[in-house]
Amino acid sequence: MVIVMKPDASAADIAAVVGRVEESGAEAFVSRGVMRTIIGLVGDVAMLHGLNLRALPGVADVHRITAPYKLVSRENHPKRSTVWVGGVGTRAPIGPGSFTLIAGPCAVETHQQTLQAAQLAKAAGATLLRGGAFKPRTSPYAFQGLGVEGLKILGEVRATIGLPVVTEIVDAHDIDVVAEHADMLQVGTRNMANFALLQAVGEAGKPVLLKRGMQATIEEWLMAAEYIAQRGNLDVVLCERGIRTFENSTRNTLDISAVPVVQTSSHLPIIVDPSHASGRRDLVVPLARAAIAVGADGVIVDVHPDPQNALCDGPQALAGDDLLELAAAIRSLAPLLGRHTAGPPT
Repeated sequence: MVIVMKPDASAADIAAVVGRVEESGAEAFVSRGVMRTIIGLVGDVAMLHGLNLRALPGVADVHRITAPYKLVSRENHPKRSTVWVGGVGTRAPIGPGSFTLIAGPCAVETHQQTLQAAQLAKAAGATLLRGGAFKPRTSPYAFQGLGVEGLKILGEVRATIGLPVVTEIVDAHDIDVVAEHADMLQVGTRNMANFALLQAVGEAGKPVLLKRGMQATIEEWLMAAEYIAQRGNLDVVLCERGIRTFENSTRNTLDISAVPVVQTSSHLPIIVDPSHASGRRDLVVPLARAAIAVGADGVIVDVHPDPQNALCDGPQALAGDDLLELAAAIRSLAPLLGRHTAGPPT
């Protein structure tokens, strides 16, 4: 069951609802969005109905949710959500009505490389800068990222370029330092089922980009998002980045059908990562076109000023003509589906 509070509900109103629920022996989880507060209830449904919660001050409505994911369900929130990322003057939307390009280096290597990648990304119309400071890699011998030094570089580049930063967090112990330098926290495919990390980012007070686990079903993915929402954070963006199948001609198999399926099940925005789905530069733009056509709220792509010498995922990174082709595809196709784009300068 979910309680939707009125936009003008006070802290005392919310506390009164939580108090009545907990007095009955049930649990209440408060999640605050940009426009409203939602309280998820766990307990005996018949007993909760008997509490007459609709009569309490500040309560707008009470819903019984049949989906296992309560707070992120479309049953709870029929209208799809928009998540805003960044501070005053740089806030970027991700959600219906807009098409968002997130771009930047897979890994932060140097200040110059990150700055050049950010300049390429912004010129292509990106409104958010991605960059990895902590890199969970399959091989322990692969480049693992610069850590805190990489976060500092991202902060410096953000100040120069003016794009909000999205970066991955791999350990709950790093929440404070990552949140200090980033505008949005990314949970990668390997950590989608790291429930302690999901709960920690849910409490961090920052928007979250949640990538689908490489072997996760859509329901498992949405349940992972529920872990974040349950801790008080409804500003979650889902990212389809391909799943592991028997096919080996691409790095992963992009499940493009996940976009409309998620949009019928959840109010959360969903974007697509064609770079990690394919692992091939020549497939990034075609898959990005498919993402636009199927109704995705944006794409996130790898950009590197010198892909041949990249320390991480160079074969899938865009630069030069490929990036211009992506920008042209977004600029021409997204408006056909009613999507506003920032667009590169003309």
